[in-house]
Amino acid sequence: MKSLFDDAACEEILNRLDQLSPESQGEWGKMTVGQMAWHCQFPLKLAIENRATSEKGNRLLRWLFKRSLYSDKPWRKNLPTAPKLKATEPKDFAQEFPPLRKLVTEFNELKTRENWNPHPMFGTFTRQQWGQMQYKHLDHHLRQFGV
Repeated sequence: MKSLFDDAACEEILNRLDQLSPESQGEWGKMTVGQMAWHCQFPLKLAIENRATSEKGNRLLRWLFKRSLYSDKPWRKNLPTAPKLKATEPKDFAQEFPPLRKLVTEFNELKTRENWNPHPMFGTFTRQQWGQMQYKHLDHHLRQFGV
């Protein structure tokens, strides 16, 4: 599984992001390209900020889905989105794209961070799993928009 900590994989994601435009249309789902760019910022911010958490995530969700977050198997189309990560209002791609691109680079630069706080929903991940999970999330949404 590719990792966003790998410089080549990070460059691949950045190049694919650069293929998006305000006119890009999703091949599935309801998000616009601006909403997708807004949505993809949150997992990166969560990891970069590395805030302490009580790790009280849903054990059933953790058991059912945690491994799929960093496995080689691509996520299926039209997966449900956590309510607070859904863009319910229009988002301007021109405003959302630069911060997303910056966050991808900032995350890649954390490749030597040793201590990672648990994810609030899914608990503890290794550094390798954090990198794989971030790559996989971005890859999923870039495939959604045909890049």
